[in-house]
Amino acid sequence: MSVPVAIAESRVEAELIAGLLRANGLTALVSPDDVGGLEPQLQLQGVRVLVARSQEAAARELLGEVDGAGAS
Repeated sequence: MSVPVAIAESRVEAELIAGLLRANGLTALVSPDDVGGLEPQLQLQGVRVLVARSQEAAARELLGEVDGAGAS
């Protein structure tokens, strides 16, 4: 079962987040819920980045480190 670890503002942002997770050995999926790209306006509700439940803690830790690195 997959669980959301991030909600991005666009599919591009979600793919970047998923790429970061994949580059660190995690399995990540992007779930845009935009009817296969036919209704891109549905992305306004956010695009979910999903990982396996067993990888949720590692994904959240990694995303927290990246988010914290930009804060001053």
